[in-house]
Amino acid sequence: MANASWVFTPTVPHLNRTTISPSVAIFRSGFYTPDGIYKKVSCASTAQGADKLSPSESHPARLVSKGCKLVGCGSAVPTLQISNDDLSKIVDTNDEWISVRTGIRNRRVLTGKDRMTGLAVEAAQKALEMAEVDPDDVDLVLLCTSTPDDLFGSAPQIQSALGCKGNPLAFDITAACSGFLLGLVSASCYIRGGGFKNVLVIGADALSRYVDWTDRGTCILFGDAAGAVLVQACESEEDGIFGFDLHSDGEGNRHLNASIKENETDYSFGTNGSIPGFPPKASSYSCVQMNGKEVFRFACRVVPQSIELALQNAGLTRSNIDWLLLHQANQRILDGVATRLEIPTDRVISNLAKYGNTSAASIPLALDEAVRSGKIKSGETIATAGFGAGLTWGSAIVRWN
Repeated sequence: MANASWVFTPTVPHLNRTTISPSVAIFRSGFYTPDGIYKKVSCASTAQGADKLSPSESHPARLVSKGCKLVGCGSAVPTLQISNDDLSKIVDTNDEWISVRTGIRNRRVLTGKDRMTGLAVEAAQKALEMAEVDPDDVDLVLLCTSTPDDLFGSAPQIQSALGCKGNPLAFDITAACSGFLLGLVSASCYIRGGGFKNVLVIGADALSRYVDWTDRGTCILFGDAAGAVLVQACESEEDGIFGFDLHSDGEGNRHLNASIKENETDYSFGTNGSIPGFPPKASSYSCVQMNGKEVFRFACRVVPQSIELALQNAGLTRSNIDWLLLHQANQRILDGVATRLEIPTDRVISNLAKYGNTSAASIPLALDEAVRSGKIKSGETIATAGFGAGLTWGSAIVRWN
């Protein structure tokens, strides 16, 4: 098992907080280590060809920032809506059976020539517009997805489609339903430790392509969507990511996976002089395989613990939480975690009924809807958590700025 947790302790005047001394205190131009030695940190590009860029195109040495905040969000969903009644026409199920067990009534599905990257670009554009940040000012694009349109990653295509002329780094993060949380924490680390200013974090998945639509145990759960946030460097008093907690347990992979498999097609090279077993058969990924009961138990056990640890790392308590925003997997999980944490149901964000489980997109999609509807207001504190395949899970305590 691997795990990671860190604490950032910015000044937050409106919260009643307990100060926790981190092992490394980060300042604008460096950090103090426990032995009291001040170290200046800077980062500069040394990639091949960087010397050919003009001064306006190259990245100058960066200094460590004090804090980071969430300043923009956006989301996008396919136009095709599939209801529980629609599913009942192709698999043995009905609306009541699905809604009672999961809380899901509808989901959106990509069709035809629509692509996951198209949704991701639309969500990212909306986040940039809300943040009033030009694509040219983006330092880094993190695409959190387990269903890229290209095996080698789709983030660079999104960066290109957005029109980021400075060629900022863009890459994929694969952690299924925990992906957005990992992307959010990664963005904060790039800002705090690398001096990056604007990091675009996108959660997007199209699991409909990997669902067995004859299996009522899984096909009723998933939908396609994209959500994005713009994380921006700021001064300590505006800091909006207070603490986090991340874990993984590969032993649980057997409960939720979409493993690689060999296709039946074989190459016909004959046997005379050929090497046995070579060339290998062409391969693809299987449909989503899930042990629903085990995943349910796993989530109800680890998510409350992870949120408590993130609160502890942030020097906050449950009373400081304005909203609980979990990965939208199952309404019973949302209700169970809220009960464990003693958070009222009217403070739990849920759009599960409309979209189902959209994997890495679920948290930013729900956040965007809650912000644009006026439910989540500037300055409010959110406890958010993701959990899923890997198995991976994690949480973060953030403030919407």
